[in-house]
Amino acid sequence: MSDFLPFALPDIGEEEVQEVVSSLRSGWITTGGKTKQFEQDFSDYLGTGLESISVNSATAGLHLALEACGIKEGDEVLTTPYTFTATAEVIRYLGAHPVFVDIDKDTFNIDPKLLEAKLTSKTKAIIPVHFAGLACNMIEILEFAKKHNLKVIEDAAHSLPTKYQGKMIGTLESDVTVFSFYATKTITTGEGGMIVTKNPEIAKRCRTMRLHGISRDAFDRYTSKKPSWYYEVVAPGFKYNLTDIASSIGIHQLKKADRFQARREEMALKYMDAFKELDLIMPPKAEAGDLHSWHLFVMRLGESVKTSRADFIQEMSNMGIACSVHFIPLHIQPYWRETYNLQENDFPNALNNFIHAVSLPLYTKMTDDDQNRVIKAVKTIICG
Repeated sequence: MSDFLPFALPDIGEEEVQEVVSSLRSGWITTGGKTKQFEQDFSDYLGTGLESISVNSATAGLHLALEACGIKEGDEVLTTPYTFTATAEVIRYLGAHPVFVDIDKDTFNIDPKLLEAKLTSKTKAIIPVHFAGLACNMIEILEFAKKHNLKVIEDAAHSLPTKYQGKMIGTLESDVTVFSFYATKTITTGEGGMIVTKNPEIAKRCRTMRLHGISRDAFDRYTSKKPSWYYEVVAPGFKYNLTDIASSIGIHQLKKADRFQARREEMALKYMDAFKELDLIMPPKAEAGDLHSWHLFVMRLGESVKTSRADFIQEMSNMGIACSVHFIPLHIQPYWRETYNLQENDFPNALNNFIHAVSLPLYTKMTDDDQNRVIKAVKTIICG
């Protein structure tokens, strides 16, 4: 139907369009001046003492972060099964093994109280995922990591501009934080991501490894006024750099991050108020003084709801509204299940949350009329 409401749309303005045009006309469209500006703007946005390294995806960023932190074959990394597969697959890139830890049923985030039981002599790192944009319990995670000498790499794909204990995610005492700028995220560059760290050695390693392990990037070599053709390959790196075309979008998206978050929160609260009389479990809000990015609005169908989750999504689609499910837990996905001999009930909170979870459309290009339409459709299905 012509008035079908998609699950998500990017919010791109004329500023982004003109910045991209500027890049196209400049003669330099790969990693260059616009990318350096975006990286500096990102560091300035989060705060002082940080280095930001742009990459072509958050997946690439997590891979580089793990490699820079020294994760190697046979190591184990604690993480959540309630995430997109990229969080765990990057661990396998290095020949290491993800060890899944169940989630807190209320927050959908990894439960720090369950970390100790999964610790072995091979455990080298933790990847907490700030699900939907709500910060994990980082105090307990960081304390556990410090006690056991583990690296902490935050998967912040959902989490710009999330705040925890009054601090922006990306500024905590973790070793590395990785953000995503995929098309559906809170800000976008189409595809892209950002590695953030306070550790200059990790930053240096990530910069080198994101572009074939070469000691100098092409922009420096090709734009220098002095002959500068010489470079050295110092490691077998990867092709993970972000282009100036993508960075042109990011420069202006970043300026809108706070406004986007405010609108998302306004919409989330409107959903909660509209559904308060229904047997629906609403997503948790951030603690007082903190900030939820509201990348996703994930509710759960209550036990008294007669419609199945699959039927609910189908009925919403029949009414011209797209919904989704975040996420199908990794431990029931064929590769992870078979590789590590996992059972459905190994992670009961992840499994139970998944069975009842539905993600409603929530994005800044939605109008009030769009959201009212979603609300009306949900009430029609739930109430009959």
